[in-house]
Amino acid sequence: MHDDDMAGEMTGAEFWDARYGEKERIWSGNPNDALVREVTGMAPGRALDLGSGEGGDAIWLARQGWSVTGTDISGVALERAARHAEEAGVADRIEWRRTDLGTSFPEGEWDLVSAHFLHSPGDLPRDRILRAAAGVVAPGGVLLIVSHSGWPSWEEEPDPSVHLPTPREVLDSLELPDGEWEVLRCEEHDRVQNSPDGTPGTRVDNTVKVRRAA
Repeated sequence: MHDDDMAGEMTGAEFWDARYGEKERIWSGNPNDALVREVTGMAPGRALDLGSGEGGDAIWLARQGWSVTGTDISGVALERAARHAEEAGVADRIEWRRTDLGTSFPEGEWDLVSAHFLHSPGDLPRDRILRAAAGVVAPGGVLLIVSHSGWPSWEEEPDPSVHLPTPREVLDSLELPDGEWEVLRCEEHDRVQNSPDGTPGTRVDNTVKVRRAA
């Protein structure tokens, strides 16, 4: 059964709890390269990590001095992330919230809002979620969105029903008011990623980074 077929029979929370329950660790535990590249050098403040998964990005941010709120739809992922944060000695700098971003959004204001690979099988209102993310960025703060622009090199039969946006499409979908935001980055980049069988491959991602006027 494909992920899309499974997603059609489960809620989003059930799908991702099942996915994380397949093995003890799904992701590497390392922060996303784009996060490190784009955030290094920023003055730490309050950060919101959307789709925090097993906590790799949130833990890295906490280690840099940020006060982090990590959100995910999966309780399994959040329990794992909390354990990893304890092991890393930064549990006191991270608040974990179980949130279905398709139906609700965290209230507050953050100096950095980070959304890395916010893709999911099923009906995820991604554009609406990202517009909500822009709405909680504090004056002078940054919204960082990293997405897949293309299928991995080993994917022989990409699903034609799945649209992977260009960076311009991501930026346009935010519907940012003129004069209130500065575009810091809007570009594609290649990334090395291993295929499911461990063979090295590549895929094209994109980064959109915008700053709200102070």
